[in-house]
Amino acid sequence: MATTTLSSKFQISIPKEIREEMRLKAGQKFTFLRKGNTIQLVPVRPIDEFFGAARGADTSGYRDRSDRLERYAHARPARRKGK
Repeated sequence: MATTTLSSKFQISIPKEIREEMRLKAGQKFTFLRKGNTIQLVPVRPIDEFFGAARGADTSGYRDRSDRLERYAHARPARRKGK
C-alpha cells in the first residue's frame, strides 16, 4: 500500500506507482468524495473516454418511462383540475 504525507500547505503527492497504474496526467482534475472518516479521490475523466463503454450490452429487458406510465395508469385515479 502506497502512503503519502499531507504538506503544511495541505497538499498531497500521488505516489508514482499509482500515477503510472492509473495513467494520471499533470493538471488533471479530481473530485473529493467524503464517506464517513474516509476520502475518495476520483479522477475526472473526459466524456469521450466513455464512448463505447456499453457496446454489446443486452437491452432486450429495458423499460422506459412510457412503459411504467402505461402499466400503472389504471392504478391511479385521474386528477381533477383545480385541486
